[in-house]
Amino acid sequence: MGASDRFERLREQASGETTGSSAPRLLGVVTLAVSILLISPILWLFVHGAGMEPGRIVELVVSETATEVTLNTLVLVAGVTIASLFIGVPLAILTVQTDLPFRRFWTVTSALPLVVPSYIGAFAFVSAFGPRGELADLLAPLGIEQLPTIYGLHGTVLVLTLFTYPYVFLTTRASLLSFDGTVVEAARTLNHTRWEAFKRVTFPQIAPGIAAGALLVALYALSDFGTPAIMRYDVFTRMIYNEQQARNVDAAAVLSMLLLVMAMGILLVESRINASRDGAYVSGGDRRPGEIRLGYWKLPATLFCAAIASLCLVLPVGILTQWLVRSGTRPPGGFSFGISHVANSVGLAAAAAGICLVVALPVAYLSARGTGPLSSLPERLSYVGYAVPGVVIGLALIYLGLQFVPFLYQSVVVLVFAYVVRFLPQAVGATESSILQVDPSYIEAARSLGYAPLSAFRQVVLPLVAPGIAAGAALVFLTTMKELPATLMLRPTGFETIVTYIWLVRGAAYQGQAAVPALILVGVSGLSMLVILRQEGN
Repeated sequence: MGASDRFERLREQASGETTGSSAPRLLGVVTLAVSILLISPILWLFVHGAGMEPGRIVELVVSETATEVTLNTLVLVAGVTIASLFIGVPLAILTVQTDLPFRRFWTVTSALPLVVPSYIGAFAFVSAFGPRGELADLLAPLGIEQLPTIYGLHGTVLVLTLFTYPYVFLTTRASLLSFDGTVVEAARTLNHTRWEAFKRVTFPQIAPGIAAGALLVALYALSDFGTPAIMRYDVFTRMIYNEQQARNVDAAAVLSMLLLVMAMGILLVESRINASRDGAYVSGGDRRPGEIRLGYWKLPATLFCAAIASLCLVLPVGILTQWLVRSGTRPPGGFSFGISHVANSVGLAAAAAGICLVVALPVAYLSARGTGPLSSLPERLSYVGYAVPGVVIGLALIYLGLQFVPFLYQSVVVLVFAYVVRFLPQAVGATESSILQVDPSYIEAARSLGYAPLSAFRQVVLPLVAPGIAAGAALVFLTTMKELPATLMLRPTGFETIVTYIWLVRGAAYQGQAAVPALILVGVSGLSMLVILRQEGN
């Protein structure tokens, strides 16, 4: 007997009386504690801001530079988010609901760009399309001496979009895989076209999943430092980093607070989207609609998937391979790369993913099923850490560590906690999307048959949301593997990872030696995609 059949039987045996969907008191206590932990590293921004002269704060906020950078940041976030939707949603639909050739292969290639750090992608694009890049060298014999610059807004949007759209792809795909396709077939029997059925039935059901992915993309674009710096596009993160390098902690705190205000604006938009879902996004089982026949669109769809994979995977891997082949200089002994770098990176990523998995479940469940006015507060607060740049999180934890827990200063515990603060929303978003798919009457049926709340959750909800939980943990693992600023600032002395080694050798002008660890980073991180694929099979 399948999971959905078993739950349908439970519901049929139940009396059908509504028992309420308010979250247990214990769940509220747990999520409140999580919220306090999540916001504690951010409080130092306001502590430092409160200690500054009001005139200095106003001067920084209304300055011409701050105004220009605010506009630049808003344009960047909007451009990356919209472009990611135009790539991620079609790819999810093609790989789930159509007869696209080699769908499994395109599923993997569409998700794998998430394993490539955006700063490595930026290096690759500059190397390929820069003024003295590979493309310029190829076109020089044809008389083309100058190419449009890759630097600036358009280059930053391009690179960030290509390496963040998988957030939209994965959350949309998870929604489609959990979507009850019988309602689409019912719409088709009422003479609705495929487009009408999608617009009136499918899209409202998967919209929260799309919004969750778009929110992650927007917050990533808001907090990313490496890509705008490489592409020479001034945004808040670059300014904050410059202030930190100049040891101007007060100015960095004020600018970080402005960044938090922008993050709150993004969260407000997402909150309104969720408030308007009107109870949609609930699946009655694992039935899926029939495949959409692409017909004459099969070739264009395949070319679209191939073009995205080429830009996101073939190009950066090719550039890294070229760096490796062209490098003929052996680095000094202090730059040797070993298995310990890989083991440290994987261990940190696994620890962060495991903790986020455990913490995200109560936060996501309370947000999805809680009825109180504060039920969504822990989820909203969790996104604050994701919106703050890693360099700011690093400074905050250094400050708090030295003041309150000096015995944990520069320890693995603080470093893993920084990862949890930064990347918990990835686990929360994927988990909540899956919880929203579960019909609440299943829980009511189990409770009416005498199951305790925890037992009902374990036997009814957990099997249905397992794919979303696994996807969230995989996302945390991926992003932890490639996190750079927090790792550089908080790692214990002598504790080196793949990303710190890449930073070290590239800063020392041993570019070829960065190729091997970068390729290993991509390969090891890519293995976590197998978790998502295995869960999809169930």
